[in-house]
Amino acid sequence: MSKTRLNIITAILTVVTIIHISPIFVVLMNSFKANTYVKTHTFEFPNEQTFVGWANYLKGFTFGNYPFFQSVAYSVVITVLSTALILLCTSMAAWYIIRVNSLLCKIAYYLFVFSMVVPFQMVMFTLSKTADTLKLNTPWTIPVVYLGFGAGMATFMFTGFIKSLPLEIEEAAAIDGCGPLRTFFLIILPMLKPTLISVGILEIMWIWNDYLLPYLVLDRTLYMTIPIHIQYLQGSYGAVDLGAIMALIILSIIPVIIFYLTCQKYIIKGVAAGAVKG
Repeated sequence: MSKTRLNIITAILTVVTIIHISPIFVVLMNSFKANTYVKTHTFEFPNEQTFVGWANYLKGFTFGNYPFFQSVAYSVVITVLSTALILLCTSMAAWYIIRVNSLLCKIAYYLFVFSMVVPFQMVMFTLSKTADTLKLNTPWTIPVVYLGFGAGMATFMFTGFIKSLPLEIEEAAAIDGCGPLRTFFLIILPMLKPTLISVGILEIMWIWNDYLLPYLVLDRTLYMTIPIHIQYLQGSYGAVDLGAIMALIILSIIPVIIFYLTCQKYIIKGVAAGAVKG
């Protein structure tokens, strides 16, 4: 590739990056402005007149009738439990599908793949009713719902990686007396580390930022995740403090940005490891 062509591609990608980052930068700027100026001076840098320092961040913790730290706790619980459940169940399912390789397993695999293309809007009303009936509307039970929606992509990636694992290792473990469970947890699971990390990162980013599913399933009078908390952040007579909302948005995206930047290299490794022809 010529140097000129490389410079053109770099310039194009730089422009695309700036376009994607600009909304976050606008939110960050407005988080330091007084509420009045967020609406009227949205795209201007904070100045002596509009700048309020850390006041919006301090106000965001106490604004409204629902504690922000409680929403953070619920988001953490839901994210951790859902991700752990998805990783455990889908990795076991993928291993069973590849090693048994029966007609039923093939049908199950294609159903997993098909679930990836089903729009959430098609099932959200039925899902809400089913979750209420089965009492899945709490932070400790909603991970079951997330398992259903996250299983497709996770199983697809795990099956791709497991196809590349030599069967002889499992046969040697069986000769040494390992049953299926010991073989999976002691032999297979450690070898799945690249895909476990990459799938875990993708699932955490999705679940942490998800608004619609918790909004439909959770009892909002008792439980609120961070996105729902920000949506209902209102004062008396329905007044909305946009400065405080912008501050909480920044606080909510900082953990996932740091997490992604720290672990992004594992996503590429995991996807490449799972991209194996069967």
